[in-house]
Amino acid sequence: MTPSTPRFTAGLLALSLFVPALAAEPVTLDRVVAVVNKSVVTENELMTRIKAVKLNMARQQVAVPSDDVLRHQVLDRLVSERVLLDYAADTGLRIDDRQLDQTVERIADQNKMTVPQFKIALEREGTSYSSFRDQIRQDMLMQRLREREVDSRVFVTDAEIDQYLSANKDQDRAEKEYKLAHILIALPEGAGQDVIVAKQKRADEAARQLAAGKSFAEVAASYSEAGDALQGGELGWRSAGRLPPTFLDAIDKLPNGGVTPIMRSPAGFHLIKLVEKRQRDGKEMIKQTHTRHILIKVNELTSDSDAKTRIEDLRNRILKGEKFEELAKLHSEDGSAQKGGDLDWISPGDTVPEFETAMNALNPGDISQPVRSPFGWHLIQVVERREQDVTKDKERTRVRMELRDRKADEQYEDWIRQQRDTAFVELRLDDK
Repeated sequence: MTPSTPRFTAGLLALSLFVPALAAEPVTLDRVVAVVNKSVVTENELMTRIKAVKLNMARQQVAVPSDDVLRHQVLDRLVSERVLLDYAADTGLRIDDRQLDQTVERIADQNKMTVPQFKIALEREGTSYSSFRDQIRQDMLMQRLREREVDSRVFVTDAEIDQYLSANKDQDRAEKEYKLAHILIALPEGAGQDVIVAKQKRADEAARQLAAGKSFAEVAASYSEAGDALQGGELGWRSAGRLPPTFLDAIDKLPNGGVTPIMRSPAGFHLIKLVEKRQRDGKEMIKQTHTRHILIKVNELTSDSDAKTRIEDLRNRILKGEKFEELAKLHSEDGSAQKGGDLDWISPGDTVPEFETAMNALNPGDISQPVRSPFGWHLIQVVERREQDVTKDKERTRVRMELRDRKADEQYEDWIRQQRDTAFVELRLDDK
C-alpha cells in the first residue's frame, strides 16, 4: 500500500480551523535552513510550522518526538512542499482570489460561522487570517497539481475490474473496509545498495521501537517519511480494493491493533497497523421509474411561452384520448422521440432535479403538468416503478473507483519522489 497525500476536500478543509498555521513571533534574526531550487526555507518558517505541528499533535494526543527529530521531519515536509509549489508556479498553475474566497467561505460555513466570525476564531487560536489564507491557497495548489499531473491520467479498464472480481470471489473479504495507520521508510528512485541498507536499518529500528512498547503514532512521527507522519501515520478507512493484494493478505490476518512485519514495495519499507475493520452491507436496492416524455425545446426559434403553449396543447390532446407515444414520435424534440418518448428505467440522479421532482410526484399512468427544465418544457408519464437490485452494477462502479484510487495513490507518490530527486536541495539545518 503506497501512502497518499490527503486529498483536498471540503471535509478536510473544515479541519483547518484546528490545524493552524501559526503566525510567526517577531524575531530579530532569520537564516536560511534549506535551499530548494531558486527559493529558500527560513528558520522562521521552520519554527512556525513546528509550533503548528506540536499544537496539532497535542490535540490528537500523539506523543511529540524529540526536538531534533521533529526539526528534521518538519523541514523535510517543507522542502517537499516547496519543490511541488515551485513546479506548480513554473507550469503556470494558479489559484485566483475568487476561488480562494469561495473556499474560505465554505470552510467557515462548515464550521457554522460567517467569514468575520471565522476570522475572529482563527485569531483566538493564534493564527493570522492572512497566514490561514496562504495555507489554504497552498493546499488548493497541491490538490490541483495532483489532479493535473496524476489523477487525470489514471484509467481502469474493464479487464482490470473483471480480474479483481474474479480474484475476490469471496465477497466477505471484498466488502471489508480497514482503518489503518502506517510507517513508510521511503526509497529514492534508483537507490543504490548502500541507501537500501540504510533504509532497511531505519525500518528495523522503527519495528524494534514498536516491539519495545512505544505507541505506533509516536514511532510514526519519529521515523515515517510519509506526508502523514506527524499525524501519527493515520490513513483512515481503506476498502479492500484500494490495498495491494500482498499487503491485504497480511492486514486481513491481523487482530485489531496488530502491526504487520516490515513489507517492501517500490516506494520503500512499510509497517502497517490495523486499527479496526468493518463489513459493508453488500446488497443495494434502489427505486427505479419507467418513464416517457415529450420535450419542446426553448431556443432562438421557439420562445419560452410558445414552447409551454405547445406542451399544454399536447397534454390536452392526450387527455382527450390521443396516445402519448404517437404524439411523442411526431412532436418531441428529444432523441427518445422515435421510441415514443420512452426513457426506459431511470434511477435516482439520472435526470435533472426539475424533471426528477415532477416524475417522483406522479403515480403510474399519470400525465404531468408542463414541467420546465434547462432543456425546455416537458410532459412526463410514469409507466411503472420497481425496486431494483443494482448490487452488481454498483460493485463494478465501486471497484473501478477503488482501483483508480490505488493507482493514483501509487503514481502520485512515485511522481513526488521523482520531483524531489530531480530538484536542487541543499539543507543547512544546524544539528546542535
